[in-house]
Amino acid sequence: MTLQKHDPEAYRGVWVWVEEEGGRAHPVSWELLGQARKMAQTLETPVSAVVMGSGVEALAGQAIAYGADTVYLADEATLGTFRLEPYAALLVKLVQEHRPEILLLGATTRGRDLAAAVAAELGTGLAADCTGLEVEPGTRILRATRPALGGNVLSTVVIPRHRPQVASVRPRVFELPAPDPARSGQVVRVPAVLPEEAIPTRVLEVVREEGGVNLTEARVIVSGGRGVGSAEGFRPLQELADLLGGAVGASRSAVDQGWISYPHQVGQTGVTVRPDLYIACGISGAIQHVAGMRTSRYIVAINKDPEAPIFQIADYGVVGDLKAIVPALTRALREKMGK
Repeated sequence: MTLQKHDPEAYRGVWVWVEEEGGRAHPVSWELLGQARKMAQTLETPVSAVVMGSGVEALAGQAIAYGADTVYLADEATLGTFRLEPYAALLVKLVQEHRPEILLLGATTRGRDLAAAVAAELGTGLAADCTGLEVEPGTRILRATRPALGGNVLSTVVIPRHRPQVASVRPRVFELPAPDPARSGQVVRVPAVLPEEAIPTRVLEVVREEGGVNLTEARVIVSGGRGVGSAEGFRPLQELADLLGGAVGASRSAVDQGWISYPHQVGQTGVTVRPDLYIACGISGAIQHVAGMRTSRYIVAINKDPEAPIFQIADYGVVGDLKAIVPALTRALREKMGK
């Protein structure tokens, strides 16, 4: 793929791809619309959303409520289940016709695929798996922050000479905005680009994962670090998380030790979370981990080291042995909750 030369002055507007499944939008889409609204105010440019799927007309109105001025709606059977070819073909065509200067997608499994395919086809750059976005008012350049070198540093990625500036952004990086039902906007219906016979892939069955880890949607997360000491040490954390209706997270060091699997990892090289309650057990508070959970509403730290950096960001701290404190906390909560 060769990067194509673009005239940045010919591109205006901030676009967001709205990811949906089963007629519901992925929350990251609304998070990105909220951030797009802020950037568009800086750039004095409109915000547009692209909604694709089958039976997704209601999402167009929701996109306007969350910040879109214009929604490009493709509601067709060929788009009913995500397949890269028809989605990429349509998004590329819309970008070529309307020339947005910024295109944002969620860094989900689907969003990562789509962002890479669209950027390659358009001959532009891609800032992938971002944890921060800002724009320079004068140059209109998007400055995207992302982890690099195994999460040991944060890099800033810019795409100065090519358009659109494409970025995929992790869920929960930005706050979910409150929808405004009074907002008005324009819905533009667009047809799919590829007919069914031109799409090489077929979806025969969708198998739902059972018992999977979904940290980004958990309202309560109980996380363990090196202080947990072993895979067995995560069992009390799981019991506490189950009692609170939450999920179990982990620091990179705990995952690297093989005590728990990677999908549980929180931080620059894991997932970014924003729960109502984050209980950090035996986590020292390295910057790489803190970057993925510092926007939690309430943070409780349990660590036997009173000088652990995690206490600097915690709302509540308990100095002591987590192996005694966590089971005691679970017992006390069970009594309080009558369970």
